[in-house]
Amino acid sequence: MKIANGVEMLEIHVTSPRGPMVLNPTLIYDENSAILVDAGMPGQSQLIVDAMDKAGITPSQLKAIIVTHQDLDHTGGVLEIIHAADKPVPVYAHELDQPYIEGKLPLVKSNPERMAKLLSHLPEEELDKALEIFRNQPKIPVDQLLEDGQVLPDFGGIQVVFTPGHTPGHISLYLQQSKTLIAADAMVSSEGRLHGPAEQNTPDMGTAIRSLSKFLALDIENVICYHGGLSQDNVREQILRLTQEGN
Repeated sequence: MKIANGVEMLEIHVTSPRGPMVLNPTLIYDENSAILVDAGMPGQSQLIVDAMDKAGITPSQLKAIIVTHQDLDHTGGVLEIIHAADKPVPVYAHELDQPYIEGKLPLVKSNPERMAKLLSHLPEEELDKALEIFRNQPKIPVDQLLEDGQVLPDFGGIQVVFTPGHTPGHISLYLQQSKTLIAADAMVSSEGRLHGPAEQNTPDMGTAIRSLSKFLALDIENVICYHGGLSQDNVREQILRLTQEGN
């Protein structure tokens, strides 16, 4: 779905160990190059490549992949997409999530022990298959660290907004030219209505809600949530409500 000139919200229908879901990575691009924000689950990168192709972009045109945080449904396809690009593609992320993305520390929420409890309802064969994904998390070298307030000069300006809580190093991105917020998992959208991050997947909910106040300083017209997609109606008022009500 085209959100603005050079901004495409990809809609990726995937099957995860928790069931079917739709993921919304973002492609920022011009006629020559692109940046991909987040990269789906392991083994499902072809879906992202196909969605990029519909926008007229090939993996070889990628100049970077920005990973908003460590969760496997955001990092899982990174190495596969770089392989499809057939060239080095630098990976950007925040310092506090770097060791998890690089596999030096086990994922905060998706370690095999925690996932075994969450997925205990699955038949044994399906459970073993699902846990294999979490036992073999990709080890992704982070080439450039991003920090709060930093503005990447690409595509009219990409501002980094540090929004911890969902993970220690979670970031969101503000596209200055199109006034588009890529919220990642800082918020979720349901039929265009914004909500705070999913509580069951957010270890520090208090910090996560406080992080949303940073968005109030931005002139936002479009919000892309990784789960739930686009929100465009009175987004400032919606975000203000979340900071006041905490949900």
